[in-house]
Amino acid sequence: MADSIENPPFARPIEVERLRGNTAYRFDETPTEAEAEAIRQSLGLRGLRKMRFQGEISPLGKRGWLVSGTVGASITQNCVVSLEPVKTRIEADVSLRFLPDSDIAYDTPEDVLEDDVEPLGAVIDLGHVAVEALMLDMPEYPRADQAHLGQKSAAPAGAAPLKEKDVKPFAALEALRGKLAKGES
Repeated sequence: MADSIENPPFARPIEVERLRGNTAYRFDETPTEAEAEAIRQSLGLRGLRKMRFQGEISPLGKRGWLVSGTVGASITQNCVVSLEPVKTRIEADVSLRFLPDSDIAYDTPEDVLEDDVEPLGAVIDLGHVAVEALMLDMPEYPRADQAHLGQKSAAPAGAAPLKEKDVKPFAALEALRGKLAKGES
């Protein structure tokens, strides 16, 4: 997360060299319409509005940095039951430590490593931090209030109805198994 990835949907790189050793750097970042559309597509959302990442980068020890703040956004996802739109307001607190490689114990088992630590590179990309925080705070299984598990989801426009053979994907394997058992091929 410290260095930018190729073609990120929302890039706000801050060069670590430009940060002053004992002063906090305040930020307030919002994506452009094109960036918001790219974020929406990359996260598989139906809609993304009013995204904003506010906070500060402050010194942490002698060589590390702490990114803290809040990511806010209004998102629209598909209901996992009915495929109807589900709107959610996200307000995610962010606290992420960027430390030099020498300060991170890579020999520690993964289940013990802390999730709030990232290797410090030449750049801290606030856009990447914001998108990851938004992604982690989104509902995994969004569900409309009126949706219930026995409800059939609406087929997308132009979709053909499923046929009996499509619903039973292992039926052909079972028939083949029967033929092989009888010695047919």
